[in-house]
Amino acid sequence: MNSAASVQDRYEEILKKIRDAARKAGRDPDEVTLVAVSKTKPIELMEEAAALGQLDFGENHVQEIVWKQALHPEYRFHMIGHLQTNKVKQVVGKTVLIHSVDSVHLAHTISDVSVRQG
Repeated sequence: MNSAASVQDRYEEILKKIRDAARKAGRDPDEVTLVAVSKTKPIELMEEAAALGQLDFGENHVQEIVWKQALHPEYRFHMIGHLQTNKVKQVVGKTVLIHSVDSVHLAHTISDVSVRQG
């Protein structure tokens, strides 16, 4: 099986599980966002997933978001790992959501940087 078929098979299987779980919970499956964890994965696998319609990707390193987002600005990146306050400026504006805010200080820093960046 080539990697495209493998990515496609796994993607379709996950989407089916999401649809089934959403319906079981009485939710609209279209209201659920799948965030594909792309940390440590080559850009080629992300491109295969994107060709299938997957555009939300989770990364846990700021430098990965920065260079991958520069290559594919149409992708929506999510910060899913620990974020250091000194890296906030690099992430704000490049991510759709920071999932890993673990302190009030970090939340204030993100807010301050977001306001400054508009």
